[in-house]
Amino acid sequence: MSERRAKIHTEHELPKTRRCELLGMARSSAYYRPKLIANEDLALMRLIDEIHLRLPFYGSRRIRDELEEHGHTVNRKRIRRLMHQMGLRALYPRQRTSQPAKGHKIYPHLLRDLSIEHANQVWATDICYIPMAKGFMYLVAIMDWHSRRVLSWRLSNTLDTDFCIAALEEALQRFGAPEVFNTDQGSQFTSEAFTDVLKAHGIAISMDGKGRWVDNVFVERLWRSVKYEDVYLRAYETPTQLRAGLTRYFMFYNTRRRHSALDRRTPDAVYYDQANRKLVA
Repeated sequence: MSERRAKIHTEHELPKTRRCELLGMARSSAYYRPKLIANEDLALMRLIDEIHLRLPFYGSRRIRDELEEHGHTVNRKRIRRLMHQMGLRALYPRQRTSQPAKGHKIYPHLLRDLSIEHANQVWATDICYIPMAKGFMYLVAIMDWHSRRVLSWRLSNTLDTDFCIAALEEALQRFGAPEVFNTDQGSQFTSEAFTDVLKAHGIAISMDGKGRWVDNVFVERLWRSVKYEDVYLRAYETPTQLRAGLTRYFMFYNTRRRHSALDRRTPDAVYYDQANRKLVA
C-alpha cells in the first residue's frame, strides 16, 4: 500500500483520481495520513509487548490484570485497541488464528506430519511490532524452518502488503524457491498480490488453520531473540537507526548465534551445509 500511495503523489500528467482507479485504490486510502500516537499509549504498547513476549498465551483480559499488578490501571477495551494496532494476538488453539480479509482465499495446511529434513524445504513468515524510543515500526522476516536462518526482512510503518512482498521477492532472488511456504491467515499473506508471487515460482502454499498455532513457534522465538537481544537494549530513536541495528543483529543471528536445537550450530552453518549436500546429490 505504501508504494502504491507514493505513486499516487508523484508528478504525472494523469489526474490523481485516475491514478487511484488504475491502481485499484480508494481515494480515501491514497490521502490517508496516520495519526500521531500519544506518548502514554506508546509507553503502554511497550509494556504490552514485553508481557506478550513473556506470556504469549495471554489475551487482553489477562494482560490488563498483569498491568494492574504493576500499577497501571487500563480498561480492557483500550488494551484490545492497542493490541490490534500492534498486530498482537494471544497464541492458543482456536478456530481462527487470525482474520483474513474478506474474499481472500485460504489455502490448506500442508505441514501436518511433514518431516522437515533439509534447507529450502519449508519457509515461513510473520510480522511483529518493533518499539522505538518514540514511535514504532513493523518487521516482517522470511525464515527457513530447517536451519532457522533469516533469509530476508523488511521494515514498514504500516501493516500493508508491499513490504511483505518485497521481503519475499528478495529471498526468492537470493536463495531460489522453497518447496512449501507457510504463513498464518493474516490479510497480508492471503492477498492475491502475495500468493501470486508464490504461485509464479511453483511454491506450494500452506496456511495455519484450526489448532495449528504451534506452527508459528519458530518465528515467535525469533521475535523474542530480536527484542531481548537487540531492540530493548538499544532503544532506537529513528527508523534509520533501527534498520542499521537490525542489519547488524541479523548478521550476528545468522553467522554467530548458536542454537541448542541445531546441535549448537549457527543457522548459516546448517543452511549452507544442507543446501550444499542437496546440490551435490
